[in-house]
Amino acid sequence: MCLRAIAPRAAGLLVALALFATSGALAWAVADDYATRMFIPAGVTLTGGHDLGGLTAEEAREVMAEEVVAPLHAPVDVSFDDLAFTLDPAEYLSVDVDAAVTEAFEPVRDSTINERVWRTLAEVPVYHDVVPALGLDEEGLVVAVRIMASAIDTPAIDASISIEAGAVTIQESQPGRATEVTAAVSAISAAMLAGEKQVSLPVADVPPAVSEADLGKTIVVSLGSRRLELYEGVEVDRTYRVAVGKPGYSTPRGEWEITLRRYMPTWGNPGSAWAADMPKTIPPGPNNPLGTRALNLNARGIRIHGTPDVRSIGTAASHGCIRMVRRDVEELYDLVEVGTPVLIVR
Repeated sequence: MCLRAIAPRAAGLLVALALFATSGALAWAVADDYATRMFIPAGVTLTGGHDLGGLTAEEAREVMAEEVVAPLHAPVDVSFDDLAFTLDPAEYLSVDVDAAVTEAFEPVRDSTINERVWRTLAEVPVYHDVVPALGLDEEGLVVAVRIMASAIDTPAIDASISIEAGAVTIQESQPGRATEVTAAVSAISAAMLAGEKQVSLPVADVPPAVSEADLGKTIVVSLGSRRLELYEGVEVDRTYRVAVGKPGYSTPRGEWEITLRRYMPTWGNPGSAWAADMPKTIPPGPNNPLGTRALNLNARGIRIHGTPDVRSIGTAASHGCIRMVRRDVEELYDLVEVGTPVLIVR
């Protein structure tokens, strides 16, 4: 056989060998790529820097459960002053681990076989960071905050002077407190999402609707001690000795108010039996039974007024009215207004 016939055959053999080698390499590359697609590619990390490269989906779930879910679901302590509450974030915070695992494999699924084979052979990482998506049940947190608020919130108490069980009761004003629910939910939400474990509840002071200054002046008359006290707010500002109703003409107990202030009043005969021998009216002057000032109450026929009979002060001597010496009633007259409460007690 001549050399010319042998040369084409050798060339063909070389080509066949090259094709066989290429097809073998291709088959290996395809097989290797199929195998590597079962693992997260090198360079993929979990938020925070934990390497996920080379892990299977199940192994990645375990890592995420340990590195992300467990820390986020650790108890959160919520407090206000000396009150403390514990919340279980697992009831409100969800971590989408499945979506995060799927994302970790995306560099594999989003590239061609040639790109994957090249990365494998060249050991080139993909540099992809996986951040698991978090979900928060804010409506559930609103319910939780309202439960905590029920142990924290207190109503404001108004200043008051009143009669209870026949005695004067003094109530000083006190601020209340109210949990700011919207701000509290925001603070707890932010803490849970950030993995923080301590939260202080925002609580606002609630001012009383009626303070001591708003309360103003109140007159308290004690029939037993024959004293009239003028309160400023809830504090006694002035104390005066008075005369009160005698037996059969007792001064009426209860809560009243001043309805009329009378300067240099004229006395009018009420038509009662005790006044049968008295004139129809007595003009202002030293003999006027009402003195120089009178404060009418909304108790029929009852007044706080001056008297020329100073010896009756400190006794039960009137026909129901409350008598005062001139200087005292004139001072009191200048200190009170129409509408000033008058409390008369035993």
